[in-house]
Amino acid sequence: MASKKRQPIIPETLTHAAVSDRISGIVLEQPSPVAWKLAFFVSAVLVFMLLAALTVVFTTGVGLFGVNIPVAWGFPIVNTVWWIGIAHAGTLISAVLLLTRQHWRASINRLAEAMAMFAIVCAGIYPLLHLGRPWLAYYLLPYPDTMDLWPQWRSPLVWDFFAISTYLIYTMSFLYLSLLPDFATIRDHAKTRFSQLFYGVLALGWRNSAIHWARYEKANLVMAAVAAPIVVSVTGIISLDLAVSIVPGFHFTIFPPYFVAGALFSGFSTVALLAVIMRSLFGLKALITRQHLDYLGRMMLVFALVVDYAYTQEMFTAWYSGDTFYRTVYLDRWTGPYAPVWWSMILCNVVLVQLLWFKRIRREPLAIFGLAITSNIGMWLERFQIVFTSTHADFMPSAWDTVWPTTWDWLVYAGTLGLFTLLILLFVRVAPLVSMHDMRAEIHRGEKHD
Repeated sequence: MASKKRQPIIPETLTHAAVSDRISGIVLEQPSPVAWKLAFFVSAVLVFMLLAALTVVFTTGVGLFGVNIPVAWGFPIVNTVWWIGIAHAGTLISAVLLLTRQHWRASINRLAEAMAMFAIVCAGIYPLLHLGRPWLAYYLLPYPDTMDLWPQWRSPLVWDFFAISTYLIYTMSFLYLSLLPDFATIRDHAKTRFSQLFYGVLALGWRNSAIHWARYEKANLVMAAVAAPIVVSVTGIISLDLAVSIVPGFHFTIFPPYFVAGALFSGFSTVALLAVIMRSLFGLKALITRQHLDYLGRMMLVFALVVDYAYTQEMFTAWYSGDTFYRTVYLDRWTGPYAPVWWSMILCNVVLVQLLWFKRIRREPLAIFGLAITSNIGMWLERFQIVFTSTHADFMPSAWDTVWPTTWDWLVYAGTLGLFTLLILLFVRVAPLVSMHDMRAEIHRGEKHD
């Protein structure tokens, strides 16, 4: 009995040479679109604003932020967790799709890996800011000295430092490893001496030999296998910043898996957002197809449902525990000063995301683009309400207060958005935004099924 032909996810007319020429041409030959230049200008302005805000905060102090008792963490921890969630999801998406041999990974894995790399850079800014004295950040390192000074291992700042630094080293290695064959392809396509030398150095002598490919495949699989425990453990560490406390609203054992699911939800949303933008900006509709958007929409829906289940479990635990303080936290979230944040989160993460049940919505670029934005907003609001609503009304009514982010909080946050965008824009001009060797392998698999 003849086997059923696999439905191709990319056009059958694409060839190996066409894919290589098209993707490498974006880096070597295609001029930057007007939209790219405009986005670069806006993001550059935001980065300069970030540098100015950081300078003022470093010289004046973190008192400029809206952090005060009882909300002692505030905006920095909100944005740290949000950026780390996006970063972790990027690597986990690429690694898990590789290990499970998902053929549609070829078009979006590079965007996911780049997203992870640049999001963790943005996340790392906040713990240093929150120190108050960032020039003493080396105190977080377990270095030997004559005064027996060691890190305070019970401090969440120390946990954040090791989690972020470990993940930064890993994601840099994973991204660079995946780029090696593509750098060699660009080197071979380059027409100027400078480009040949530049990409030749980056390719590390890659010659497309069988030995190189064998070692690459083994290293890539090892790195992908390591990704899952690293991402889960690092995300779990970040969730323990909150869960190890006795504060109602923080003290939930469900937080580690809840944060992993939330990270994957926001990560798939950000990949979908970047995929829609890049396929339109550089004319890659033949490589990043509507079917890819459909798969991304499905994954967004899956992890949105897991997050929604976690919301239900939180509320059930607060009610079932019979603890007055836990119940009060949720009543305050629904009716208190931060109630608009809670209900906006529910709208974004529970209500609007249900549109992804419909195939027509998942395959429509503008619809996916809009839902990706609302999903990321919803995940940011989730972190905001966890941090603020759990602490602004603690056990002592005399300490209750309503704290809101200040102008400096918003300036730094907008600056990190600009930094992330700027790094992505620069990356797609110096490195292939779609993996050429994975795409060629996908075409080869399609030919074998014919």
